[in-house]
Amino acid sequence: MHFKLIMVFVDEDKTEQVLDASRNAGATGATIINKARGQGLEKVVGIFGLEILNPRAVVLILAEERRADGIIEAVAEAGNLDESLGTGIAIQLDVDKALGLSEHIKELQKLKPLS
Repeated sequence: MHFKLIMVFVDEDKTEQVLDASRNAGATGATIINKARGQGLEKVVGIFGLEILNPRAVVLILAEERRADGIIEAVAEAGNLDESLGTGIAIQLDVDKALGLSEHIKELQKLKPLS
C-alpha cells in the first residue's frame, strides 16, 4: 500500500475545521504541532519594532494514496488556504514506507469504502 504525507500549516483557530474536513474526506487521524511560527512575504512589525509571528498549527496527516487528493482538497477548503496571503498552505509528500497502519486501513475500508 502507498501513502502520502499531507502537511497543513494553518492558523491555530482553524485547526478543528481542518481536522474535521480531513476525517470526513477519509483520513484516519492526524498529529498536530501547535505554536509553530513562520514568516510570510513581508514582515509584520508591531509597536516596539518587533516582528509579529502569529502562532500556527502544523497538521500532519498520513493518508492512503488513493484518498490523499480528496483529503488535501478538503483541508484547503476548510482552512480557506486560497482566500488570501497568510491563510496557510498545504503540501503533499510521497512516503516511501509506513508501518503500523494495517488495522487503520481495514477499519477505514469498512467505514468509508472507496467506490
